[in-house]
This record gives sequence, C-alpha cells and structure tokens, in this order.
Amino acid sequence: MNQPIENLQKLEQEMGLEFKDKNLLEQALTHRSYLNEAKIPGRTGKSLQSNERLEFLGDSILSFWVSANIFTKFPGFPEGKLTFIRTYLVKTETLTSLAQGLSLGDFMLMSKGEETGAGRANPALLANTFEAVIGAIYIDQGIEAVSKFLARQFNPLIEKITNIEAFRDSKSLLQEQIQAKGYPSPVYRQISAFGPDHQKTFTMGVYVNEKLLAEGTSHSKQEAEELAAQRALNEHLLENLPKIK
Repeated sequence: MNQPIENLQKLEQEMGLEFKDKNLLEQALTHRSYLNEAKIPGRTGKSLQSNERLEFLGDSILSFWVSANIFTKFPGFPEGKLTFIRTYLVKTETLTSLAQGLSLGDFMLMSKGEETGAGRANPALLANTFEAVIGAIYIDQGIEAVSKFLARQFNPLIEKITNIEAFRDSKSLLQEQIQAKGYPSPVYRQISAFGPDHQKTFTMGVYVNEKLLAEGTSHSKQEAEELAAQRALNEHLLENLPKIK
C-alpha cells in the first residue's frame, strides 16, 4: 500500500536525517508506474515526477564515494582489485540488502499492478530507489550529508573486507576452472534487453562450446556477465561439463 507523504518520518528516522524538502524524498520513492496510474499533482502544484533522474544522479554519487573511500582504505591494492571491491559494493544485491535494511520497499510509490507483481521486493526496483534516495539527499542537503549517510550504510561492509581473494571476479575464476577441464575460454552473449535506453536491463549468458551454462540479469552488461559467472560457480554447473582428456 502506498504511503502518504506524512508517513515518511519513520523512514527519515531509519536514515538518520530529516529532509528540508519532503517532496524530494517522495520523488525518490516514486516509481514511474505510479505516475501512469495515479496522475496526481505534486505537493508543490507541479506534476509528481518519477525517481529516474534522482537515480541517475545517485548512481554517479555512489560510484564516486565508494571509489574514493576504498582508494584511501586500501592504499596497497592495484586498480584491478579496487575495481572488484567497488563492483561488489555497488552491485544490485548489495544495494537491495541496504534498501531492505531501511525498509524502502514499504515506502515506495508504485502502481497497483507493480505492487501485485511483488514490486516492493523487486531487487532492481529496491536498488534503483536506494540510488534515487542518495540523489535526493544530495539535492536537499549537500555532499557532506550524503557522505555521512553512505558511511553509515557502507563502512560496516568495507570493514569486513579482509581477504582480497574473496573479491576476485567470478569471470576470472570461472575461466580458470573451465580451462582446467580442457575447454576453451567461455563466451558471453546478450540474451535479451528491455526497458528505456537510460535504464535498460540486460540478460547475459555464459557459453562453453556453444552450450549455455548460466544467465545473469542486471542494468549493466558487465555486471550481468559477472552474475552469470557467479551463478555457474555457486550452483556448481561446471559439473555438467565432462572433463576433456
């Protein structure tokens, strides 16, 4: 059930801040499906907007903040390892978990159809909304407030990073295991893509000897490939490949 703007105080308490402009927080929580169905005016008299622009801004801020912080935190790590860590911290699964910790799904504004289709638990929608909230905080209160918010969310995760080998990318690990079986390197291909140009969702497949091994879905092709490789490893799908003598 969609929450009225007056009920957002609980969410602000969860985030540890208070918005000067409540409309910004409301916009950050607004999925475009809600606009198509509700057609209601915003609290300022203007049409209520979706969170897509704020998500665009929040995504850039998040990438910068994470990059700057792990650059400082791990001075001895080369670029490749820092990239692996950043990918882990900003991937959909991580952002979804953080969004769930704030109960963002309870406050998202969406159409009845989207809600009926488990939209409040949709990982992509939760991750997108989390990024939109970041953008809204920046517009409302500036970079210092954003930094404090992100520190509360991500520092516990960053502090747990002790074994860099755990952050080796799944694609490299999968390739090593596939080649150990005598097969050529895996090939990644796009299976499908849907959504608007600025917010496409890609499904990528990892193939071995023209056989589809696993699929991964994300807003970036690179992460979708990583998720496909991760699934192949986690579900031990390589066991389906006979060892070449």
